[in-house]
Amino acid sequence: MFKKILVANRGEIACRVIRTARKMGIKTVAVYSDADAEALHVRMADEAVHIGPAPSSQSYIVIDKILEAIRSTGADAVHPGYGFLSENAAFAQALEKAGVVFIGPPVKAIQAMGDKITSKKIAAEAGVSTVPGHMGLIEDAEEAVRISASIGYPVMIKASAGGGGKGMRIAWNDAEAREGFQSSRNEAKNSFGDDRIFIEKFVDQPRHIEIQVLGDQ
Repeated sequence: MFKKILVANRGEIACRVIRTARKMGIKTVAVYSDADAEALHVRMADEAVHIGPAPSSQSYIVIDKILEAIRSTGADAVHPGYGFLSENAAFAQALEKAGVVFIGPPVKAIQAMGDKITSKKIAAEAGVSTVPGHMGLIEDAEEAVRISASIGYPVMIKASAGGGGKGMRIAWNDAEAREGFQSSRNEAKNSFGDDRIFIEKFVDQPRHIEIQVLGDQ
């Protein structure tokens, strides 16, 4: 059983992790930026560490700042929540090197599935049907428009990294593809520190089937 968990996130997901840890008798550490100094998750945790300015690119996704918070508090495990560093293989590797448990998938799984471009290529190689789209890197907005037109509108413009619904835009025409590419890229860079974007066909009214796999070492 862990003695102290650092929650590398904020908001509702951080509060949920802290509540569960409290029920299990595990102490918690919150991290917060300037914007979240008075947030509920900060007040709920046993300890709280300031990690920088409001932009997540200067706080929540800076690996060295999270590692320093771990060292200063003696946390023996990290729960990443979703978004931010939750699907960052480099973060999981850094924790492994530091002897801290990452409450999440192993590094190899994150490398394969945490990056959407890589995961779709793996699925295609395995013969699994995927939504049609362009799986290569897209350099600029004009290339995004050309690719979108070739796929056929409407299209979904997505950040390759991260999750939590960030860095996603639907485009129904060239103008929206141009604007959507730039806004998705900016949001992805600010949220995940990775501005790679891909484009696929937008599926209207899809059925979402998700399978959760829980395991232990």
